Amino acid sequence: MLPGYKGVCIAALCAIAAGMAFAQAKAPRGNWTPPKTAWGDPDLQGVWTSDDSFGVPYERPRRYGNRTLLTDEEYAERAKENELLASSIQAGVTPKAGYWLQHEGVDYQPYNSNWSEFARQTSRQTSLIVDPEDGHFPPLTQQAMMQRAAAIYASRLRLRPESWEDLSIYARCITRGVLGSMLPVMYGNGTDILQSPGLVVIRYEMIHETRIVPIDPPNNPHPHLPASLRTYMGDPRGHWEGNTLVVETTNFIGGRAGIGPNGDGVKYSEDMRLVERFTRTSDRSIQYEVTVFDPKTFTASWAVVFPITEEPGYQIFEYACHEGNYAMSNILSGARAEEAQEKAQPAVK
Repeated sequence: MLPGYKGVCIAALCAIAAGMAFAQAKAPRGNWTPPKTAWGDPDLQGVWTSDDSFGVPYERPRRYGNRTLLTDEEYAERAKENELLASSIQAGVTPKAGYWLQHEGVDYQPYNSNWSEFARQTSRQTSLIVDPEDGHFPPLTQQAMMQRAAAIYASRLRLRPESWEDLSIYARCITRGVLGSMLPVMYGNGTDILQSPGLVVIRYEMIHETRIVPIDPPNNPHPHLPASLRTYMGDPRGHWEGNTLVVETTNFIGGRAGIGPNGDGVKYSEDMRLVERFTRTSDRSIQYEVTVFDPKTFTASWAVVFPITEEPGYQIFEYACHEGNYAMSNILSGARAEEAQEKAQPAVK
């Protein structure tokens, strides 16, 4: 065998396998028949979670190139990490040592293991982003780069938050945005889907935001709301393409939430348009796809794909964010206390 030939073959086979895996995930497997509601629509109802994609990087590490799936060895390594995390949580131990912080001799822990979630079935995906093929965001527009640079510069000038406006919109318990509500994080990954004739309701566990999606009849789409009416979660319109629910959302409030987990990351503009696809692939799985179009922020569209699954015993917990959001007052009062302490110190000559 020629030097390097084996590596080329493996890469090619992985690429072929990746394409087959995503194609198979979009279609029902074997003789399985997708369930229907009493009025004949595909049935997506249930409580679903993105936990099984926990630990999959948003953007693909460079070492994977254009591969969308892990090799057997890489998969075994990730599975081992997931098993360690799961066993720690089930034992009531904080899952990551990094969550333990020390400040002035006092140990504290933002979240204990009761709130932590983990993958039940390890994912083979090398990244959540599948388009572009390298698994990375497309380049930012010049306008977006300037806005991001200005935001970074302002944050460096401001060492401490001066008011609640200096904290993220997620930290203030307002919203995570649509994509930020679907992407897997360390806890609160539940999504409750309800249906009635002509409507689909999507309710998220964290912050408890709810989207009411009108379903358009075939060949008769309803127009979106006027551009003057905007919300953090946008204005959704849905329709069925076979067994797939397609939801197009516009009318976002721009410049507030980002396009990453929990609404972090690059802030999207008011021109963003999302096209989501929900496809039931088994009794306990829905393939979730979303394509992001935002010409003011990105030079091209990009897409994310991952499954949401139904786990035995999984339920949505109350998320009393505002009632228990002591972080807001503590961060601001702590910043003021540090400033007062610095003023009280004698000037250095």
